[in-house]
Amino acid sequence: MSGLFSLEGHRVLLSGAAGGIGTALAEALSGLGARLALADLDGAAARALGRDLEADWAGPLDITDEDACDGVCHGAAAAMGGLDALVNAAGLLTVAKADRLGGEAFRAGLEVNLTGAYLFSVAARRQMAHGGRIVHLASVSSLVATPGYAGYAAAKAGLAQLVRVLALEWARDGIAVNALAPAMLETQMTAELLVDQRFRERVLAEIPMRRLATPEDLIAPLALLLAEGGRFITGQILPVDGGRTLV
Repeated sequence: MSGLFSLEGHRVLLSGAAGGIGTALAEALSGLGARLALADLDGAAARALGRDLEADWAGPLDITDEDACDGVCHGAAAAMGGLDALVNAAGLLTVAKADRLGGEAFRAGLEVNLTGAYLFSVAARRQMAHGGRIVHLASVSSLVATPGYAGYAAAKAGLAQLVRVLALEWARDGIAVNALAPAMLETQMTAELLVDQRFRERVLAEIPMRRLATPEDLIAPLALLLAEGGRFITGQILPVDGGRTLV
């Protein structure tokens, strides 16, 4: 039974590895016995984390660059002798009312959260000749509407539908594609927002369990989706949200 949930020796490429969520996931995956390749826009931070966790490969990645995605996936697969899983934790969050957001910020969010997810998925798929797992970090904003999230929610909703289509297209190749949809997490990316007490209280009021998500909340669901026990799960957007999507 324990083998159903083992990640021992699984070759996992993680993007956004130097962020608050990505670092926590990298540390957890390492602790569960996975072999790691770590990528981040901040290449120096990815390499430093790679040294700490004895990763097989670590380096920079601009997820919006198609050639860079191909190069990182090829390099990671070469270093590990193949690629079993991609975990995409790269993301960009901008909160502003729609009429104040602006086209540049809207497009930037789409590029990172949606286009980048597409490019990285396709690049990883090329290295999965014998099947594999792809897990993206979506958001409850892909499922519910919240004022101030026009750009972020649009990109994450697009990501959710992308996950479903890729899962359908690649199922016969043995590649499962899923996403986790957490409620707001307290990380480096959200720190400036959550320091506003009124904003924090509004967020907490929308979560029935009355707390923010933590990176640690994502570890067990992620492990399931990557492990043998999750082999028949694909095309799903799994809320990890304390009930946020219920209200």
